[in-house]
Amino acid sequence: MGAILKQVVGRREIPKDIREAFQEGRRPLLAELVQMLRIAIASLPQVFICIDALDECLPDYLPELLESLGDIVRESPKIRIFLTGRPHVKEAIQRYFTKVVAIPISPNQDDIKDYLEMRLDRDDDPEAMNKDLRADIVKIILDKMSDVWVGVSPLNDVHLPTTMCRFLLASLNIEAILGEVTIGQRKKKLNEMAQSNGLSDAYTATLTRLKGQKGNGPVLGMKALM
Repeated sequence: MGAILKQVVGRREIPKDIREAFQEGRRPLLAELVQMLRIAIASLPQVFICIDALDECLPDYLPELLESLGDIVRESPKIRIFLTGRPHVKEAIQRYFTKVVAIPISPNQDDIKDYLEMRLDRDDDPEAMNKDLRADIVKIILDKMSDVWVGVSPLNDVHLPTTMCRFLLASLNIEAILGEVTIGQRKKKLNEMAQSNGLSDAYTATLTRLKGQKGNGPVLGMKALM
């Protein structure tokens, strides 16, 4: 909330009471920050608050954040709030914003192809790649993605392709292939991927690569995953 307040008042004269509050030598409490934000917003014709990746907010703090934003919105109709996050935060948002409009966004097949092409362009070992292998990687991974099952979206009760699962699978597979250092090894990894059982095998391969790193690599990698 302090970061939002800073952005609201950062390009104009800071109200006297807000300036004095921060000069008292202590960190303002949440309730004080919310009140300061109300004061700062009152003088503006319209305010848009955008918070990206809300799912990364610690669960202990998320309810307080949403409750504070909800209180401000109810008192100031000039405010519009735009939040992004993974599907599991939707229920928490709806508890504090009853009129929320949820828009599910997920990658399609063309997005996955663009991602693969971009990742191949950024290959750290271009000597271990040729035109035919590159074409095979894109084709086989996309063909493999088309076999991923269709399930129920967590955002609503309609059936949608599990495109997020496909994107994750594509990401794990391309990293496994580009982790090899020769054209032959990459072809072998691509063939193994083509015969695999999807996401489960991709995770297993990723963990195997992690455990094979030197030094503190395996420990750091496992901490990141956990």
